[in-house]
Amino acid sequence: MDNVLRSSNQSDVSAALKPLALAAIGMTGADIERLIREARQNARRGKRSLSYDDIHKALTSGQRDMPPDLRWRIAVHEAGHALVWTVFDIGIVQTVTIGHSSGGLVQTEIREGLIKNEQWINQLIAIALAGQAAEKMVFGNATAGSGGHEQSDLARATTLAADAETSLGFGKVNPLLYRAIGQKPSALVVDRNLAGHVHERLLAAEKMAHDILSEHREPLLALATRLAEVTVLEGDDVRALLAKTMRSSG
Repeated sequence: MDNVLRSSNQSDVSAALKPLALAAIGMTGADIERLIREARQNARRGKRSLSYDDIHKALTSGQRDMPPDLRWRIAVHEAGHALVWTVFDIGIVQTVTIGHSSGGLVQTEIREGLIKNEQWINQLIAIALAGQAAEKMVFGNATAGSGGHEQSDLARATTLAADAETSLGFGKVNPLLYRAIGQKPSALVVDRNLAGHVHERLLAAEKMAHDILSEHREPLLALATRLAEVTVLEGDDVRALLAKTMRSSG
């Protein structure tokens, strides 16, 4: 590590540290601190200094330990998100990674100047559901990983759909009636009509995602295969691979 940091060429330093930054995507500061501490302890037990390889090995240990079938499923899931993001072009994929504590992650930068109409909100919902849709298309079923907590795909999709129905003016019933965000969780429980409209929007968005993935099945599988091999892909690599496979399959 010291040899890397002593480099007089700043670009060399950036290039050397980039794999570590990519490997750490999706981890919390506490996760990284714990892994570095464990790597340092292992180095001390070996009576040597902490090395670059020690840090890289620590940051990627979860990726290497993942069973192949789970790695493939998560790769398909995250490739689904990345592909639908790319097709809609409302956000720029920055990185796609698998193997950390949350399973996988697609990081994007939302494009500026978008017209935030009902189509936009429905596309965001479709993107949130695209991972699960990809699993269903490839495996015939989806895992519980799409739900289970407030930051999950299903939770985000439901929040967006509820926003559309209650506070953004896109509702099928009483579209001009604004309902505060804090009221939505209980409202979906007690208001069956609202819950029904939200679910209809979710189903329509899932179909939208499924149709796109079905149309681009070969690019999806190509992206998932590459992601399963390397565990981390930068946005430029994602776009290049999809562009190439979409041309060849089209």
